[in-house]
Amino acid sequence: MNKTHVIEHLRFALEAQLQNAKAAAKAAHDAATHEESVAETQYDTLGLEAAYLAQGQAERVNECYRDIQSFNTVFKESEFNKVREGALVCLIDEQDNAKWFFMGPSAGGLVVTVKEQPIYVVTREAPLGKQLIGKSLDDEVELSIAGNKQLYSIDQLI
Repeated sequence: MNKTHVIEHLRFALEAQLQNAKAAAKAAHDAATHEESVAETQYDTLGLEAAYLAQGQAERVNECYRDIQSFNTVFKESEFNKVREGALVCLIDEQDNAKWFFMGPSAGGLVVTVKEQPIYVVTREAPLGKQLIGKSLDDEVELSIAGNKQLYSIDQLI
């Protein structure tokens, strides 16, 4: 796996999230300030609801900017002998199935695909992230998924 390609895919995905958030914020702002959003009675809350939505979307845009900033910091890290933010980790399960994870500072759940291989962003707050932080090559992690315990081994650490 080429980490440079993974980083580029993550940059594009984070930028796409930002653009989507900006579009949603603009649409919510336009709805909140549209003449049809003006209350006609004291019980008409359409304008108020639209304003709350616009505020939430604006906060989402700010979060996207923070995500990009925090990822730019970890993208500069290069040498890893233990799992930490910025590490690209390949886990192998007991059936020799490989799964790739990028330890990100935020944006947990983001998935990018590089050469038909999904790479999942995991944060240190996630159950898997808590298990991985500080581990080295060939260390094992155990996860319970829907009551089933899965054992994984760290096969690659980039």
